[in-house]
Amino acid sequence: MACSVLEEPVDVEAQILRRALRRERVIRARLDILSFPDDFLCERYRFSAQSISYLDNILRPYITHVTHRGHALSSVHIICIALRFFANGSFLYNIGDAEHVSKATVCRAVRNVTVALKRLLYTSVVFPGHRPTRFIKEGCHKIAGFPGVIGCIDGTHIPIIAPLVNEGDYVNRKSFHSINVQIICDAANIITNVEAKWPGSVHDSQIFRECTLSTKFGHGEFTGYLLGDRGYPCLPYLLTPYPDPEPG
Repeated sequence: MACSVLEEPVDVEAQILRRALRRERVIRARLDILSFPDDFLCERYRFSAQSISYLDNILRPYITHVTHRGHALSSVHIICIALRFFANGSFLYNIGDAEHVSKATVCRAVRNVTVALKRLLYTSVVFPGHRPTRFIKEGCHKIAGFPGVIGCIDGTHIPIIAPLVNEGDYVNRKSFHSINVQIICDAANIITNVEAKWPGSVHDSQIFRECTLSTKFGHGEFTGYLLGDRGYPCLPYLLTPYPDPEPG
């Protein structure tokens, strides 16, 4: 004999009613992102259709996985979700609403694309560049008339959430928490070197002094100069402005 306390009777009518009222799952049609005009794509993702296609070609093997689920995100969509986050740094909820995906999907896309980009960093970002050095020097000379320049160096502060450890080290001179990132680029605005490990309180000159590239310049491994601002010391391989230039 069944115990009414341990086993509730099945309400057949309630089950039928629930099945009738159950909402059918709606699958949103995926848009062809690359079919939009470049103006729209650049405003939304900071990249043109051609650039997004290039990123898709090199990142696809690292961000796509075999799945038996229908309507899985394409590699282009995954990349664009991450680019949207990189472009404006909005909350994951906001990115998800704009791209019609969940917060968890945005989080996975940003992580997967970031890890893939990191894997390609040392083959893509090469100093002084992938072209012969003489072409790099010619490009800089055409812009400002400086001979022998193979790169321009500067630092930029990337805002971060205050860390729990050594929090004060990350407060920069503008009183917000950041990572002080050293970047070198050529005349075509192509990044050729990145140092992204220093707290915001560290000065630009110290970052350059302690980076591997500075040691290589000191050993004479490069034939050329860097251009920097007053935040850097004037060295045989690093040209900076005169501190107090005289008129004329």
